Amino acid sequence: MSLVDLIARADERGLAASGLACLDRCVPLLGGDDEVLRPLWSSLADGGADGDAWGERLAKARAELDCADPSADTVLGPDPAPGSGSGAETETETEAETEAETEAAVSDEDRAAALARRMLATAPGDPCASALRAWADACSAAALQIHRLLDVAADGDGPLVAAERRRQVAVLELLAGRGAGGLRPALEVSTEGRRVLRAVVSRRARGRS
Repeated sequence: MSLVDLIARADERGLAASGLACLDRCVPLLGGDDEVLRPLWSSLADGGADGDAWGERLAKARAELDCADPSADTVLGPDPAPGSGSGAETETETEAETEAETEAAVSDEDRAAALARRMLATAPGDPCASALRAWADACSAAALQIHRLLDVAADGDGPLVAAERRRQVAVLELLAGRGAGGLRPALEVSTEGRRVLRAVVSRRARGRS
């Protein structure tokens, strides 16, 4: 089954675990401790993402990782807005030039970190199935893009992206097949991916020094 189909069929716990696993693997980009999201995994085991514990632990993780930093919007830009007509052409051109200059000064690591911050910032604190599905879908796309930005392959999807896609599928299949019993192996899959990404980030940092 495809990644898209797995997300479409997942229940609330599976969706929350899918999004959380994507975020967990990207913690090295946020400078966080490996265990910073462990309380959120525990809340899924205790009762899913619909309990008060999820929202409280999410707020704590945001505070610890300082994900309220507005630099994510600065790097990635705001969400697209409807056009305002021909009278705004000059202003649009000026904004496009400014965005081009900003993008030229931003590294792939900066873009990847901004995507990771956005994943955490947009996690639903009081989630319903529709909110979790939208978040899981966005996290899936963001995590793949993060690995694409950091992959050594010049064109197309390299081994880093392929491995991230396999991990996303594995997490969703574990939750679909085992329910709450799939959380521990899903966490192990996520931990492995986090170690890989941390090594990639460290290697790229050494290359710039």
